[in-house]
This record gives sequence, C-alpha cells and structure tokens, in this order.
Amino acid sequence: MQTDILIVGGGLSGLALADHLAQLGTDFLLVEAQERLGGRIMTKDIAGGRFDLGPAWFWPGQPRMAALSRRFNIPVFEQFSTGDLMYQDQTGAVQRGRGYASMQGSYRLDGGMGALIDGLANSLDENKILTNARLDTVAHGSDGITATVIQDGSATTIKARQIILAVPPRVVADNVTFEPALDAAQLQSLKNVPTWMAGQAKIVAVYDEPHWRSAGLSGDAMSHCGPMFEIHDASPMNGGPYALFGFVGVPADAREVHRDEVMKLAQEQLVALFGPEMGNLRDLILQDWATVPEIARAQDRRPVSRHPSYGLPHELRPLAQQGLYFGSTETAHSYGGFLEGALETAEGLSKTLPLVASMSA
Repeated sequence: MQTDILIVGGGLSGLALADHLAQLGTDFLLVEAQERLGGRIMTKDIAGGRFDLGPAWFWPGQPRMAALSRRFNIPVFEQFSTGDLMYQDQTGAVQRGRGYASMQGSYRLDGGMGALIDGLANSLDENKILTNARLDTVAHGSDGITATVIQDGSATTIKARQIILAVPPRVVADNVTFEPALDAAQLQSLKNVPTWMAGQAKIVAVYDEPHWRSAGLSGDAMSHCGPMFEIHDASPMNGGPYALFGFVGVPADAREVHRDEVMKLAQEQLVALFGPEMGNLRDLILQDWATVPEIARAQDRRPVSRHPSYGLPHELRPLAQQGLYFGSTETAHSYGGFLEGALETAEGLSKTLPLVASMSA
C-alpha cells in the first residue's frame, strides 16, 4: 500500500487535515486505531437526543470551529445558564444561588460535537480511511517512510513520503516503535505532554423532563462532596430528552474499581442538589476517558489541575526533515487542548505538507 501522506488518527485534527488535503487534491490515507472515528469527541444517541460524552463546548473568538459549523449547516446555541446555581459543601449540605455559571457564553452544537465528525467523515472518500488500524512501527529509509499498521490482527505495510501523528504524544511514545529510534530527549518530550481531557470522566444523566429548569435552576452546580464536582445542563438545542452532565472528581483508579458505587452516589447527588424528581432517570452514562488506551496513558490518570502550556516541543521539530510531523491539539501554538487547537494544527499542516510532498516527488 502506498500514499503521499499518511495521517494517523481519526479524531477532529486528523479528519480536518484529511479534508484540507482532499480539497487540495493531495494523496493521503488515514488510519484510526479505534473502530469509530472522532477520538475524544463521542456523541451518544438516546431517544432522539444526542449527548456529548467528550468535549461539548467552544467559545467566541474561535473562528475555525464557527466556520466548520457553518459549512456543515450545524446550528450553534449558547450553553443554557438561566436560573439559580447550586452549591454543595464538604458535608453534603446544599445551598441555592451561590456561585456563578462558569460556562455561560460558551457555544454548543445542535446534534453535539459528533455532528462535526459526521460532516467531515461524510465529505471524505471512505476508501481513504482505515479503522481498527493501529500504527505499530515507523521506519525511515532513503526512499521514504515505511509504516507498519496492525489491522484486525494482521500487519499491513504502507509506504509514504510523510506521516502525520494526529494522536496524543504520549500514545505515540508508548505505542509506536521508530527505526532509527528517537533519541532520549525526543522520547521524553513526547511523554511530558499531558493529554488534554484524558484523565477525566463524565457522567451524563438523561431525563424525559427538565426538572431543574421547572424549579428555576440552571443545572449548574459546584460540589466539594462529590462524586461529581462540576455539573452543567447538557440538553439538546430544542426539545428533549433533557440531561445534566458532571465531571467526576473520584481518582481514576478508584472510579474504575468502584464504578457501580460511583454511579449510585452520582444519582443520589443529583437528587440532593436538584430535588427528588431527579431519581426518575431515563439513562445514566459514565464515560471514563482514562480507560481508553488509544487516548490515555498511565501518566494521564491524574488529570491536570490547570490548562497546560501546549505547542510542539522544540526537540521534535527536527523530525519534520525526515517527513515526520505531529498534529494533535496538544501541538497547536495558540489553542492547544481545545477543539479549535485541533483545527488550528490541521490548517497549519495543510499549508506545509502538499508543498513538501511536491518538492520531494
């Protein structure tokens, strides 16, 4: 198998890069280790509503996200924040009207962030995308790059002029063998890049009715008791079913072992914060990103406490001379860690790769 540009990773950055290259008429092949596309974007369908189990927001001043939404005619709406907030102290005592709506003014998409993934995937030639295909080895030679991909248990060899690793750097460090090997500083720099969101878990609670809105509540809550430490309205743009979601504050190792207990406590917490009607759930879903090996590594099980300073580490920049590039949101210069950062990285690479490929042809 042969291609000019091999894209590794079918999340937002990889798909956006493939879309740019397709529009330019540049030859590419995209491989994705999971059976689905989207990476950290995962939108679940429940009774006609679509709910984000991964990132759910973007913000004013993020032009690429806005432009992509317009291109695929995806309606944008503001995060619901009308009504009082709830607060829960360390003892579990609840206060109404304390705090502020931290996500007020942020934007969501009708149909969830998965609508972007669907739009991009549907615009591409399906023959240019391989799923269940994990990159195993990258070997450099005088005639270009040879990548070995494991798909459904079998090894496939792909020859390419350039390869873009649109996956978290720590996943690259742990899962990919390079020939010749990366030097110690390059390998360590990959391991030092925190994977945004990888240590988090999200609980989504789905209801037939928005009981919190009927009670004059916004759905926002902050808790020092848990298991969810931050809660927001996650309902669709129009109609139901309705939902709240919360970030889980229980450490990754503990929530993996005590998953059922975490879910039970989360339901009790929702009742304590928003009233007894919250016990009438349609669905309760836990998405633990720390357990997804294609995204999170051992170092990511402890989530970062603040937004890291992202961008491509200088130790990795010389690898471009060998045709090896990095394209995840963590390598974005301005919006690293955000969805906008994934699009920023893809846009920047799309302006460089076809030129380099034509010069080396």
